[in-house]
Amino acid sequence: MSTEAPAAGPSPARSSGPAGTTAVPASGGTALALHRPASSRVHDHLLGGKDNYAADRDLARQVLDVLPQAADAARDGRAFLARAVRACAERGIRQFLDLGCGLPAGDNLHQMAARHAAGPRVVYVDADPLVIAHARALLVEGGNIAALHADLRDPAAILAAPQVRRLIDPAEPVALVFSSVLHLLPDPLVPLAALGAAAPPGSALVVSHATADHAPAAVAEAARRYAAAGAGPLLPRGVREIERLFGPFTPLPPGLVPAGRWRAGTPPSADGAAILYAGVGVRS
Repeated sequence: MSTEAPAAGPSPARSSGPAGTTAVPASGGTALALHRPASSRVHDHLLGGKDNYAADRDLARQVLDVLPQAADAARDGRAFLARAVRACAERGIRQFLDLGCGLPAGDNLHQMAARHAAGPRVVYVDADPLVIAHARALLVEGGNIAALHADLRDPAAILAAPQVRRLIDPAEPVALVFSSVLHLLPDPLVPLAALGAAAPPGSALVVSHATADHAPAAVAEAARRYAAAGAGPLLPRGVREIERLFGPFTPLPPGLVPAGRWRAGTPPSADGAAILYAGVGVRS
């Protein structure tokens, strides 16, 4: 769930101890700087995952100090994704682009889709090479799932990638999934416009996005700490700004709402979703 390219440099051996190391090898002769937190690994820690390092855990603790509902919001966002994938499958969508997919979780998009549709086709896309390495090792099963190392800010490269051309039929509806990633982009309209224009009628747009509408001071301080730690920008947006991101996609009921309330059988036990809006739009 990252939009930054890895830092170039030497590739010392990886260490998974609490102190971590400065870098680990990545494909293509690059190195991952593990002394700096990464958005995908911070999110993994908030979800209770184990694919994170000392710098990621430290930033997560800094965020939770001022925004204790951040972990609830991360879990609400994941639960929303499962409900959104079901809604897409029930509309006949069988192919999914998981854009800014983040690290594998206990329940991943292709598994969610398979519960409601036969033979779903999924391409996981992320700019973080560590995310893609994990995805290729843990998620790619058979011929219907692929992992693509690509930057969301280059939608043309995504659409032209062999993995996408092989699995995503441009004549069939597709679900474009942006799960807790657009608030990492200064201009999310660029990939949304390009990818949305390539999506045929019947396609869906799945979005969960951070907001400061309900806790402006706390979210602003969390964003400041995020940037100061070197994890990149965290850019929460208001409900009207996020609604504009849907463009030609018409939101399904109940519209854009806190993630824990989107078609949930019961209201969330905590109000963590107040910092995360979510919705699904369809293209007619």
